[in-house]
Amino acid sequence: MKRYTAGLLLLGFASMASAHTSFTTLFIDKKNQGDGTCVRTPYDGETATNPIHLVTSDDMVCGRNGSQAVPFICPANKGSLLTFEFRLWPDGQAPGSIDPGHLGPCAVYVKKVNDMFTESAAGDGWLKIWEDGYNPVTQKWCVDRLVDNNGLLSVNLPRGLPSGYYIVRPEILALHWAVHRNDPQYFVGCAQIFLSSDVQGPLNVPKEHLTSIPGYIDADTPGLKYDIYQQDLPPYPIPGPKVYHPRADTNSASGVPAPGPTPQAAGVIPKDCLLKSANWCGKAIPPYSTETGCWGGVNACYAQSKHCRAGAQTIGQANCDRWSRYCDTLNALCEQGQFVGPPVFTEKESMVPVPGEIPAMWNNVFEHKG
Repeated sequence: MKRYTAGLLLLGFASMASAHTSFTTLFIDKKNQGDGTCVRTPYDGETATNPIHLVTSDDMVCGRNGSQAVPFICPANKGSLLTFEFRLWPDGQAPGSIDPGHLGPCAVYVKKVNDMFTESAAGDGWLKIWEDGYNPVTQKWCVDRLVDNNGLLSVNLPRGLPSGYYIVRPEILALHWAVHRNDPQYFVGCAQIFLSSDVQGPLNVPKEHLTSIPGYIDADTPGLKYDIYQQDLPPYPIPGPKVYHPRADTNSASGVPAPGPTPQAAGVIPKDCLLKSANWCGKAIPPYSTETGCWGGVNACYAQSKHCRAGAQTIGQANCDRWSRYCDTLNALCEQGQFVGPPVFTEKESMVPVPGEIPAMWNNVFEHKG
């Protein structure tokens, strides 16, 4: 079993507050969806990477400000590989994922909803599809593996999940202060996806495998009171329900083949975006050929810029800066009396470089049920 010295214990206590983490970016089948796109990110950069301390609060669902849906829903397919990027700095201004001393387990939950924008993420209906705790053979925690993979955590969607809208919730539990300061630290976030699949109908899961968030744990949950610094580590009880994968059945009860996948109708990212920043989409300025039209175009451009900055939240203003420069160009041309436009927008969406190779799902030990 893994042993920790007193020096490591002190190192855990000395971990910087800034060495926390935040889920910022979703990848689907190894494709970057864009920083903050389809992700419910916190509004306040000062607290964006702080843990959730009260495990019975609504912040445990999708993090701070996570009760509010974002405009975009990213498309995924049956069995898609979802990858969640965790960062020390949400805007990627410096490298790093999480302090390596913040050891503990990880898990991923999903909740199927009919309407992403009106249904609450809080409450019943959450299904755990993956987890990873402590491996006594390798003497590594999930957080060890997360750090080894540069903050990238991947899971495959169970192939038995029916088509529809899902909130996907990765969580990390850091146990470095769980016993000695009675402070288990949760880091959670949520992504919004639409799953296209030939599996149709409701999500049929035995009730014992569905849980409520908040409510699935409390301060007395054994996995929250586990001392990672003891010399001989006993088996670790991962908090929450057991993992369950519904069986992939594409046929209806009558034996008639189910209809094909239903197309996504809500939260579709517009194809005519000139530029995207998180969940904001920059649209083309209408053509103009008069002084009035020129200044109208400038005002419309800056109005979009204002919405971009409000929506960028903690993931950074790089793309909003690109759009603002375009507005400045329009403004300068109007001042010069060049009233025919607008000029072509040529900037491309900026994304923080991927910190490493997208990993496959580790701890792939869960079987499909049914």
